[in-house]
Amino acid sequence: MNSQMIPSQSLRTVEVELLALDLNTCNRCVGSLANIQRAIALLQGVLESTGTRVSVTQRLIESEEQARQYQFVTSPTIRINGLDIALETVESPCDACSDLCGCNGGVACRVWRYHGEEYTEAPVGMIVDAILAAIYSDTSTLSAAPQPYTGVTDNLRQFFAGRQAPLVPAAASSCCDASEQATCCEAEEKTSCCGTATAVPASCGCR
Repeated sequence: MNSQMIPSQSLRTVEVELLALDLNTCNRCVGSLANIQRAIALLQGVLESTGTRVSVTQRLIESEEQARQYQFVTSPTIRINGLDIALETVESPCDACSDLCGCNGGVACRVWRYHGEEYTEAPVGMIVDAILAAIYSDTSTLSAAPQPYTGVTDNLRQFFAGRQAPLVPAAASSCCDASEQATCCEAEEKTSCCGTATAVPASCGCR
């Protein structure tokens, strides 16, 4: 006997939401998004046979106001049907996001713990587990009781402040470039002629 098609109006939907500070250069965020797509591709047979549709939303968090609005604590965050798939918040320094904001102290992004290992991108297996849990209404693998939101973290404040700070142009110098400095005067005259590495004179003896 042939199985019948499930009417489109009977399809259930699993909402997958990625919240991130950057979706262009941060390997953790870009890689996690790619792994979401890989997980969905692996589950196509299950999704079709259970009459499930997966909806993916990418949400770029660009300000403290948005962070508060979405109760965003760390980047990247993946939520399925509103629940964070990570059971804890663990972070480590992220070079890409630190470069984006020009933050001297550095910015930390999420580390994912799955089956005793740590990953800087959301593991495909972890996402698969979470989607299956949503399909079968098993929230034991999700943050069913997340910690109360306590506000924007210092880590995020530093990132937003760095991104919003105006660029300060470098001080102009009329001194010659390094190649010219090598031959413009004798070694014992370099300090008075070209200045020092820490000083930025208005002009130098070479010009």
